[in-house]
Amino acid sequence: MSGTEGEIEQSKRDSRSAGSKVVVLKAWVEIGTDDTHGMASPEPTSHSCRTVSRTGVRLATASETYQANRRLTEYQVIGRHLPTDANPAPKLYRMRIFATNSVVAKSRFWYFLMKLRKVKKANGEIVSLNVIHEKRPQKVKNFGIWIRYDSRSGTHNMYKEYREMSRTDAVEALYQDMAARHRSRFRSIHILKVVELEKTDDVKRPYIKQLLTKDLKFPLPHRVSKSTGKKIFSGSRPSTFY
Repeated sequence: MSGTEGEIEQSKRDSRSAGSKVVVLKAWVEIGTDDTHGMASPEPTSHSCRTVSRTGVRLATASETYQANRRLTEYQVIGRHLPTDANPAPKLYRMRIFATNSVVAKSRFWYFLMKLRKVKKANGEIVSLNVIHEKRPQKVKNFGIWIRYDSRSGTHNMYKEYREMSRTDAVEALYQDMAARHRSRFRSIHILKVVELEKTDDVKRPYIKQLLTKDLKFPLPHRVSKSTGKKIFSGSRPSTFY
């Protein structure tokens, strides 16, 4: 008889008056210590019962779900190769990367730096990492984005235009658009350049040009008028669509 089975039998004899529910919970917790390499597991609490299933699979917490659904942030990452005797002052490389957090931003930075300059994380270092904020977040702007993405048939270059209030909103719209139209994943899309189109002549796409017309007006098909009288009931149904 193993140590785990002996502890389960002992707990059964000690808790006969407590009912079968406590015995099953105790046995489940003791069996779950096989993954801790001999370390004692803590007593079960209401929090641990919610985050660990009976099969031993850990469930996502509310904070982890929030991190997964978090919006993008623009980071500026500066890194370089580690100094050596041959090159005591290596060149600095700067990138503007859109990511959900700083960990993903640094990971993407090393991915691109390895592809472009053959510098990897093992022989390099991050010099600076800071967040880039939008200068005019309340102004609607037009953005042009150059990307390269991998599809099932090959690698393609593409230019997209979006009308948003910030660079991060435009990139988020890009990811949603590429996922809907081309089934492209986040890992398959490489953003080459994001430019704000300040002049109207720089806009190329007709779905953005139609919003730049002078004295642009939109119809109001549904108009709900406020009641001016004190009558509660009316003999005819009001019409709110024109």
